[in-house]
Amino acid sequence: MEVEVKMRLPDAAAHGALAAVLSPFRLKTHRQDNLCFDGAAGELSSHRAVLRLRFYDDDAICVVSLKANAVLINGVSRVAEDEEELDPAIGRSCVAEPARLRSVESRVVKRARDEFGVGDGGFVCLGGFKNVRDVYEWKGLKLELDETKYEFGTCYEIECESADPEGVKKLLEEFLKENEISYSYSKASKFATFRSGKLPQ
Repeated sequence: MEVEVKMRLPDAAAHGALAAVLSPFRLKTHRQDNLCFDGAAGELSSHRAVLRLRFYDDDAICVVSLKANAVLINGVSRVAEDEEELDPAIGRSCVAEPARLRSVESRVVKRARDEFGVGDGGFVCLGGFKNVRDVYEWKGLKLELDETKYEFGTCYEIECESADPEGVKKLLEEFLKENEISYSYSKASKFATFRSGKLPQ
């Protein structure tokens, strides 16, 4: 179970202001390309699941993830997640021809097939979105500041994975208020926003 605090920032100005305040704590920046897959008959989505291929930094790394049963309440996200690395060249070949996913040697893909009953139709690519993620080490926490670009607009968010989400949320809220940075609790995951075809209100 992945547990994350997710705070939405209203615009590029708030994102820039937070990046400036956090700049002394920056570790790295990742450019991510996210492609989402379902079974041809909607086998994954009918069980509130999605298979995702995420490519990092011009295909330096590819990670395949299976996410299911996502719940996002009051800025705290809980989702069952399983992931592993995949050869980026194999990942890209599956984006070009999703049918190839059926024969990929991957524990995560096998789970998507077997546990969710992806049938003879195999997998289909739903499309995806791009994300620029700045990673910071702040007060013993790993903060991820995201600029997510969809075809229909851009979202800004700060995330932090933690076993103590309420404590982290309180700490982040105090920090954002001290620095006069507007925020709200995220109400939808990136995948849910992508599928809705519109930015959250």
